[in-house]
Amino acid sequence: MWGHIGGLKGISMRGALKIPLLLGLCLGLAACATMSGPTASAPQPLKPIDVGQFFTGRWYEIARTPISLVKGCVAGTTDFYHNTNGRLVERDECRMGSPEGKVKNFQGPIHILNPGQNNKFVVHYTLFYVVPFAQTYWILDHGTNYHWFIVATPSFKEISILDRDPRPTAAQTAALVARARALGYDVSKLQFPPEFPPGQG
Repeated sequence: MWGHIGGLKGISMRGALKIPLLLGLCLGLAACATMSGPTASAPQPLKPIDVGQFFTGRWYEIARTPISLVKGCVAGTTDFYHNTNGRLVERDECRMGSPEGKVKNFQGPIHILNPGQNNKFVVHYTLFYVVPFAQTYWILDHGTNYHWFIVATPSFKEISILDRDPRPTAAQTAALVARARALGYDVSKLQFPPEFPPGQG
């Protein structure tokens, strides 16, 4: 799910000498988060997830809150698959500037936090190939047919809407935005970058 790894926004790797700086930044961010005190929490997920139906195939990003890490990125997708070791993996991808632009992606193995409910999980990304970074996701709501879902970070700051269809109708998108509003989010902040290459989906 795009953008919920925005804590390292604006960083680029320029040689091995940058590694200690990046690791220090990660530790600093964690310390700041610890000292910042209580913050608003996202609403609890509403429905359990069927692992076999949800964590498979491709989802298309329909809307998201602004994230510096993927600023200017369009055609966002999330893929779930099992690697050669049988581990469930999430891969997030988008293209810079246009559907034909340079690919930007992050991926990592998934750990489900509440087996049985399966609607809270952690992705263990490796940013810039060297920096480990774990991000927690909550699936706040989803369609009964697993055609769409709304995902957020526990902090209530970031939310995304994804669909199995890369081009939902205006009415379908409006209905999903209404669901996000009902969950307490300021949907006026949402961006809608669902531009996908011809033939995709």
